[in-house]
Amino acid sequence: MVMQRVSLITIGAYHLPELRSFYQSLGWEETEISSDNYAVFKTAGVLLSIFPIAELAKDAGVEFAQKQETFHGVTLAINVDTASQVDETIEEIRQAGGKILREPSDAFWGGRTAYFADPENNLWEVAWNPSSLFDERGALISF
Repeated sequence: MVMQRVSLITIGAYHLPELRSFYQSLGWEETEISSDNYAVFKTAGVLLSIFPIAELAKDAGVEFAQKQETFHGVTLAINVDTASQVDETIEEIRQAGGKILREPSDAFWGGRTAYFADPENNLWEVAWNPSSLFDERGALISF
């Protein structure tokens, strides 16, 4: 049986310095293993890595694709503790240069949600779910 665990998410970056700068402008802290060639940020549950996309494709043994300006088919999420934090977080992201795709609004499932794209069009949701449970580190364990 494969362990049911997500420990690291890597985003392939077309322009590593620009993408790194965006996440730094959100106030996110890099780990000591970051280098000039890649960035690794601490989050509550997993590490978020930013790695040059051509090198990532080479490492995975797949063909490198040119930059897409459209939806990549994957979203990442920042789950927050209160409904008002969705609005506050989106405003901070706007100030950092994130592209707001969907302004904060109440969701049909009873929470509050919004979407943004980073400088390379990686999609993120900011969400509050009234039934979410977090562990002592802030990692989402149930929603």
